[in-house]
Amino acid sequence: MARFPRSAIPRLLYTFFSSKTRRFYPSPTAALLLGNFEVRQFSAGNVARAKDAKEPWWKESMERLRNIGISAHIDSGKTTLTERILYYTGRIHEIHEVRGKDGVGAKMDSMDLEREKGITIQSAATYCTWKDYQINIIDTPGHVDFTIEVERALRVLDGAILVLCSVGGVQSQSITVDRQMRRYEVPRLAFINKLDRMGADPWKVLNQARSKLRHHSAAVQVPIGLEENFQGFIDLVQLKAYYFHGSSGEKVVAEEIPADMDVIVAEKRRELIEMVSEVDDKLAEAFLNDDPISSVDLEEAVCRATIARKFVPVFMGSAFKNKGVQPLLDGVLSYLPCPIEVSNYALDQTKNEEKVMLPGTPDGPLVALAFKLEEGRFGQLTYLRVYEGVIRKGDFIVNINTGKKIKVPRLVRMHSDEMEDIQEAHAGQIVAVFGVDCASGDTFTNGSVKYTMTSMSVPEPVMSLAVQPVSKDSGGQFSKALNRFQREDPTFRVGLDAESGQTIISGMGELHLDIYVERIRREYKVDAIVGKPRVNFRETITQHAEFDYLHKKQSGGQGQYGRVCGYVEPLPPGSPIKFEFENMIVGRAVPSNFIPAIEKGFKEAANSGSLIGHPVENIRIVLTDGASHAVDSSELAFKLAAIYAFRQCYSAARPVILEPIMLVELKVPTEFQGTVAGDINKRKGVIVGNDQDGDDSIITANVPLKNMFGYSTMLQSMTQGKGEFTMEYKEHSPVSQDVQMQLVSTHKADKAE
Repeated sequence: MARFPRSAIPRLLYTFFSSKTRRFYPSPTAALLLGNFEVRQFSAGNVARAKDAKEPWWKESMERLRNIGISAHIDSGKTTLTERILYYTGRIHEIHEVRGKDGVGAKMDSMDLEREKGITIQSAATYCTWKDYQINIIDTPGHVDFTIEVERALRVLDGAILVLCSVGGVQSQSITVDRQMRRYEVPRLAFINKLDRMGADPWKVLNQARSKLRHHSAAVQVPIGLEENFQGFIDLVQLKAYYFHGSSGEKVVAEEIPADMDVIVAEKRRELIEMVSEVDDKLAEAFLNDDPISSVDLEEAVCRATIARKFVPVFMGSAFKNKGVQPLLDGVLSYLPCPIEVSNYALDQTKNEEKVMLPGTPDGPLVALAFKLEEGRFGQLTYLRVYEGVIRKGDFIVNINTGKKIKVPRLVRMHSDEMEDIQEAHAGQIVAVFGVDCASGDTFTNGSVKYTMTSMSVPEPVMSLAVQPVSKDSGGQFSKALNRFQREDPTFRVGLDAESGQTIISGMGELHLDIYVERIRREYKVDAIVGKPRVNFRETITQHAEFDYLHKKQSGGQGQYGRVCGYVEPLPPGSPIKFEFENMIVGRAVPSNFIPAIEKGFKEAANSGSLIGHPVENIRIVLTDGASHAVDSSELAFKLAAIYAFRQCYSAARPVILEPIMLVELKVPTEFQGTVAGDINKRKGVIVGNDQDGDDSIITANVPLKNMFGYSTMLQSMTQGKGEFTMEYKEHSPVSQDVQMQLVSTHKADKAE
C-alpha cells in the first residue's frame, strides 16, 4: 500500500475535529496510511498547529462579511442608492427609477410606494456580493423612535451608511436616525448624495454634520465639479481621480489628479489627517513627527477610528447619475466592522439578566435573535441574526423566551423577495427560517446556555384605543392583522372590553397606536373606526385596613358558607411585585384546600377597583383567620367571600388613582424655549432638565400622559415645525385630589348611562 506524502497529513486529520471535546482525532484512514506511531506523534505535538490551520476557515469568512443599514431623511435618495448598490453587485440586471417612466419602479419598492418608510426593502435583509465580500443590507425602520422594533433592527446592524442630501443638508429625520445609531453604538459612514443638483454644497453639509450631529468627521473624497459639471471625484486616501463611464456608470476609471486641483486636494488631505490623528494615537505620532503618511497607514487609521466610533468618514456622489456608488461600497469593506470586530452582549437569564460578552465565533454555543417576522407565501418567515455558534437545517433549537424545543425545517438566505436554500449558517450571518412559531425578539440557543439578546421584561402598555372594522365582512383580515402585530411587537396588546364587547388595542403612546391603525388600513385594506384614546390608570391603597366578612347563603339543599378575616396594606415603594397574598392562619380554621380559592377571589377583586374600575396594584393581602362549615363550605363560597371582603375594606384603606407619567424629551430651537416650557407647565408637567446643544435647547420633563394627546401637532405650530420630541413611559404616580374626584364622578356617570 502506497504511503502518503507528509504534506497530506493535516488534511486527513481535519475530518475528525470534535466540537464537543474541542480536540482533533485522526481518521481511521490516517491511522492506516501513517502507522499508529506517526499519528500519535502528530496528534500529540501538532494539535495546536492543526487548530491554527483550522481557524482561517471561519475567520476568513467572518472577515468577509458586513451587516449594514442605510438610513436617511425622507427623499435623500436612500432607495435610489440601494438600487444602484444592487445593480453594481450584480443582484439586479437593470436599473429602474423610483418614479420611473417605465412603470417598473425600483426593486426595493416591491411593496407599496406610498409607504413613508424610508428604505422600502420588502424583506428585512437583502444580501449581495462585492469583491468576494458578503454584504447584508438590513432594513432600518423609518418610523417611531421609541418602539422595541427599532431597537431590534439596530441591534442587528454592525455598521451603517447615513445618507445626507447635498442641498437639504442635515434635516430633522437625519438627526433622529443619527441619535438612534449613537444610542445603539453603531459605527457609520456618511454619504453626501445628489451632488448633481442645483445648489449642491457638500462642504456646507459637512459643517452641518459637525455642528448639528456632533460628528467628528472629514471628507475622504473631493468632488471634481458640482451641479451639472459634476464629473467624478478625487480619493484623498489613495490620491487618485475617479471618473464613471458607460451607460450606467459601471466603468470606474482611475486617473491622475488634475493639475488645477492640487491645492485643494493637499488642503483637504491635511484636514483629514488632522481630524483622524486627533482620535488615533498611531497616526498622531507619525503626523507630529512629520513622517510621510502612506495611503495604507491612513486607511488603517480611518478604519480604527471609525470602528471605535470616534470618527465618521464622509463620501460623496450622485446615486441618480450613477457616480460614487462603487467607491462607497469599497468604503463599507475598508472602514465598517465585520461581526467579530463588534462587541455584542447577551443577558444570562440564570443570573438575573447579568450581561455576558459574546465572542461572536462559530465555535461557541448557538445564540440567535429573531429580529423580524414576515407573512410569507409559505407561512411565517422568521429572520434570524446568528450571534454565536452554527445553525443547521434539521437541528433542534430552544426558544429561551417560551422554553419550547423546535426543529429547523428549512433555512434560507434572502434577496429582496427571492430566497435561496442553505444547509447551515454561522455566527455573523443573517438567515430566515420557515415554520418556526415565535415572536419578534425571541432568542434561540442550542439549549446549553440560557441567554437572551434582549431583556425579557416588556414595559406595560400605557394607552388604549377601541377599534372595530367598518364592514362586518373584513373581520377575518382585521383579526389576522392584530395577531400578526402582537407577534411582531410585544408592547402591542389586544383585549376585549367585557362590558361593551369592543376590541381594545393598547400600546406605548398615541403615535404607536396610530401607526398600527394606519398599517391595518394599508397592508390589510381594512378601514377601522377608532374610539377616543383611553389612559390606562391604576388604583392603589395608602393605608392598612382590616376585613372580616362572612358569606352565608341558604336556599334549600347545599348552601354557601365561608368567613375570611385579615388585613390589606400597601406594598413598600419600588416593590418588584404588584400583588402579594399571604396565608397566616394558624390551625385548621379554614381547610388548606380552600386557600387557593380565597387567593383567586382576592386577585379577581383587585382586577377592578371601586373608584374607577381600573386594576389595583401594590397591594398585600394577609389572611389571619376564618371559619368554615362541614357541609356548606366550598371553593365558590370562599372565592365570593374574598371578593366581598376586598370590597368591604377597600374604601377604609384610602384608595388613590395612579396615572401614567411619561418622560418627555424635547429638542427645540432656543428662541422657542420659553413658549414650549410654558406649555409643559400648563400640561401639569415637571421640567427636570434643560441643556443646551448648539442652537437647540433640550428640555426633559415628566408629564401626565392624559395631557399629552395631540401634542405633536401643538409642538409643530409652536416651533414652526422645527421642534421634535420623544416620549417613553416612566412610572405610575398618584393624581391630585381634584383630578381624582373628577375621574370618579365621570366613571359614575358612564356607569349610570
